[in-house]
Amino acid sequence: MHSFGYRLNALLTFAVTILALMCAMASLSDNLNSPSPSAEIQIMNINWFQKQPQGNDEVSLTMNISADLQSLFTWNTKQVYIFVAAEYETPKNSLNQVSLWDAIIPVKEHAKFWIHTSNKYRFVDQGNNLRGKEFNLTLHWHVMPKTGKMFADKIVMTGYSLPEEYR
Repeated sequence: MHSFGYRLNALLTFAVTILALMCAMASLSDNLNSPSPSAEIQIMNINWFQKQPQGNDEVSLTMNISADLQSLFTWNTKQVYIFVAAEYETPKNSLNQVSLWDAIIPVKEHAKFWIHTSNKYRFVDQGNNLRGKEFNLTLHWHVMPKTGKMFADKIVMTGYSLPEEYR
């Protein structure tokens, strides 16, 4: 006959194996989800566009951000981190990204939203490259699951430009 310790060890090993198998199945089941998020960003106003004393350009924008990210949520989603970035090219760098706004969406019910906001973080270019510059606004998201790997994607919105003169 087996001792109590041996039986307990066998039971715990079996339970941990089943738990690991369930976590693997949960992680793999997320691959079957094909999300179809949508978003739109409108620039309502350029609050100011100025040259800082150090010579850098700085912009303050007022935006309307509307998005429906509910399709990103599955039963395995813990939360979704989203942020809006301005992306543009300069002679020195082929890609410049400046984060303007971010949020954490904890539940599916909050994933369909509309917000009127100014940029939360400063839109500053190291230099004076922003006058008349065309740029994209990109909504990035990172889906953080309860178990399994995190994944990220984005929606790029084109056709934005800054004025030729400082305000």
